[in-house]
Amino acid sequence: MNYIDREFSQKLERTEARANAGFVDSRAQLYPESGAQWIEVAGAYAMFDGVESPCTQTFGLGLFDEIGDAELEQIEMFFTSRSAPVFHEVSPMADPSLLSLLNARGYQPLELSNVLFQPLEPGVINSAPINGQISTRIVAGDEIDMWAATSAGGWATEADGLSDFMLTFGRIGANSAGASPFLAEYDGKAIAAGMLLMYGEVAILAGASTIPEGRNLGAQNALLRSRLTFAAEHGCTLAMMVTAPGSQSQKNAQKNNFRIAYTRTKWQLKN
Repeated sequence: MNYIDREFSQKLERTEARANAGFVDSRAQLYPESGAQWIEVAGAYAMFDGVESPCTQTFGLGLFDEIGDAELEQIEMFFTSRSAPVFHEVSPMADPSLLSLLNARGYQPLELSNVLFQPLEPGVINSAPINGQISTRIVAGDEIDMWAATSAGGWATEADGLSDFMLTFGRIGANSAGASPFLAEYDGKAIAAGMLLMYGEVAILAGASTIPEGRNLGAQNALLRSRLTFAAEHGCTLAMMVTAPGSQSQKNAQKNNFRIAYTRTKWQLKN
């Protein structure tokens, strides 16, 4: 039985923090000029991955150790000294005093996200039916660029200007510690990508995308099943995902027996 309490949230939030810290370390290694870096303050991980990166934020604020003005000032300086915005991803299990502290310092809620989980057991993977014509596999080291291009193709178009950003993002993620990049193929062609990261007993599923011409074939269901199976076979007892509330990603996760643990709030410093 997984009780949705502070201890359970600590386990999930630390896993996502480690995944993001691994991404920042990967960028720092591949692109030293980026200045990518992360620090830990009172149990919270603060990540700088570039001014516009979605990884530039904190995880675990107020969830592990007490947070006061001094700790927040240290974290805020970490971001503002790099001309970056200040974002905190806050679990509802964090100390209640954090809400009044954030309000007093000029923060405003920006967005919500659902954290979902599923217990894992080797040989017992409950998932939606999959399309037998779709095959999945972990890519080899010399296929990372191809995997990153597939992933970017599902997220971006030339019109929105995200193609180059997402291609670089994919390359960095695939080279992160603990990362296993999965590919889905249909009729011999790569159509979808997904990431699996494992830290101890917890696996996090992220980065799922499907190219436009490969959609509605069941590629993401196949990727979910293969990643869950791989994680269970390698000692993970818990899988997690993070989605936008009510999104198609959430629906796909729930179809594959993920359950919502709680809803987080992202806060932004406005002053």
